[in-house]
Amino acid sequence: METPVFEEIDPAGDCECPGCRHWRHVLPHAPAGRAPAHPAAYRTLVVATATATAAASATAVSALGAGPAAALPAAAHAPHRPGAPAGDEPGTPQGPRAPLHGATGRPAVPPAGAELAGITRTEIVDRARTWVAAKVPYSMTAYWSDGYRQDCSGFVSMAWKLPANEWTGSLATVADRITKDELQPGDILLFHNTADPENGSHVVIFGGWTDGTRTAYTAYEQTPPHTRTRETPYAYWTNSGKYLPYRYKGVTQGQAGKAGTATAPPAAAGPASHGVAGYPGRGMFRPGADNAYVTRLGRQLVKKGFGASYTRGPGPRWGEADRRGVQAFQRAQGWRGGAADGHPGPETWRRLFS
Repeated sequence: METPVFEEIDPAGDCECPGCRHWRHVLPHAPAGRAPAHPAAYRTLVVATATATAAASATAVSALGAGPAAALPAAAHAPHRPGAPAGDEPGTPQGPRAPLHGATGRPAVPPAGAELAGITRTEIVDRARTWVAAKVPYSMTAYWSDGYRQDCSGFVSMAWKLPANEWTGSLATVADRITKDELQPGDILLFHNTADPENGSHVVIFGGWTDGTRTAYTAYEQTPPHTRTRETPYAYWTNSGKYLPYRYKGVTQGQAGKAGTATAPPAAAGPASHGVAGYPGRGMFRPGADNAYVTRLGRQLVKKGFGASYTRGPGPRWGEADRRGVQAFQRAQGWRGGAADGHPGPETWRRLFS
């Protein structure tokens, strides 16, 4: 009798059978590639010869231990939703609140309500960009070298430098609800589906408005197949009305420190949003904004010869004179249309202060 051939059948990565759902909840921290076996995994015995008798086939199956206690290794659960998701819907199953893992791990999850360390918006965006550059693979069970879980909520936990891996159901406990008009780089847009956390729940980091209409923004997010950043319609591609803006309670406007100890930005320095030194993000130049960056921008416009719209010295409150000055500078670069809308983006800032 010829040697029988075995064909391994693996379940789909998003299998919703009771067994898979059960193991995803009770074993949320299985190392990548070591997830539990699918309860319906099986091996099909294919007898390569047509002359083998039924008795011989049965004997072969019995000898190979094809029963419940078979010695053959069980089929491993496939990685969660491999490849890009259908359309723009993110893979949403996620791990629960958990401690950091690996070399930076802690023995237990810090208690809810523990004191939060301060972090600047620049640090938040810079930390998010490290995962984008590394193209960290999406996983609700694996942990990156920094100890954070490789799903959407683990990504935000990492960017905010939280002492534990939060999930969409707990991120709001370390953040405050804000309005759309208050959004600034480093804030988040969160959708937690309380009825079914694994159906639609997702969170992204707000990186700044892409133009003055505030209908699209730069989003940093962890979603299959890996961390990415791209222009995203407000509030998100799907379930847009369910995404709510939040701000981390420990965010500071100046140097990192204890939560709530924000300091004013230095006139000649400042953060480096989008990789441009001194650029604080579009949020600092929205209508009604009042800060030192507006003053610094206006003074530079005057210095470069684009201050004709000012009837008095540049002040800390963003206004039409500022927008016209920026637009005149942008047009001098040869830009037209949306590229010359009068709102300073990172490239405008870099050229203006170079």
